[in-house]
Amino acid sequence: MKKAYRHIFFDLDRTLWDFDKNSGESLAEIFDHFNLKSLGVENCDVFRTKYIEINDQKWDAYRRGRLRKKELRIQRFTEVLAHFGCHDLALGSRIDRFYVSVSPHKTALFPGTLETLDYLSSKYKMHIITNGFEEVQHIKLSKSGLTQFFDVVMTSERAMARKPDPAVFKLALAEAKASAANSVMVGDDLGTDISGARGIWMDQVYFNPHKARHNDDVTYEIERIADLKTIL
Repeated sequence: MKKAYRHIFFDLDRTLWDFDKNSGESLAEIFDHFNLKSLGVENCDVFRTKYIEINDQKWDAYRRGRLRKKELRIQRFTEVLAHFGCHDLALGSRIDRFYVSVSPHKTALFPGTLETLDYLSSKYKMHIITNGFEEVQHIKLSKSGLTQFFDVVMTSERAMARKPDPAVFKLALAEAKASAANSVMVGDDLGTDISGARGIWMDQVYFNPHKARHNDDVTYEIERIADLKTIL
């Protein structure tokens, strides 16, 4: 028997908004716009691979409270350039500003996202809990046609806490006038979305499109966003 949920909380990046595809397109634009090949970067794939490696490290430090937003944004592209022998802090900052101005306007969503949200919206109140930056996430939602579906959009900046910290979940629940008992969290990250929800006794849906192996105890697991229509 299905549990009688009233609220669904979603992660945004890599759950609804196809971060990897949208970011990849933006990085390709950066490679061409700033003529990075002339600076010693062999090709866009090499640039993208190194950026992903460094950006993931910076975001992990940010989630753990070891790095501030400003430091993350200054360091990530600057360190990528340095890896290729270009030590130019000003250029790294310019590239970051370009990335932040372009990437949120990309609109690729995971297949079935809009149709699934439209279906669920007649049955549930829906909300976002994201570790992404405030100004960026709202642009993504608007440009992708997602804003209409969500009542509460809780970013880590606004909550002054980052998933999996219980504080960000509790604040989102309070604003939505929801409880952990009548809510479920949908996300792609076991370490932030799933463990964070489990930490406040909220049920979870692990979105696992790549069928990654794991040993986590999750309430539900899906490979397609459209699968939500069969379990909720």
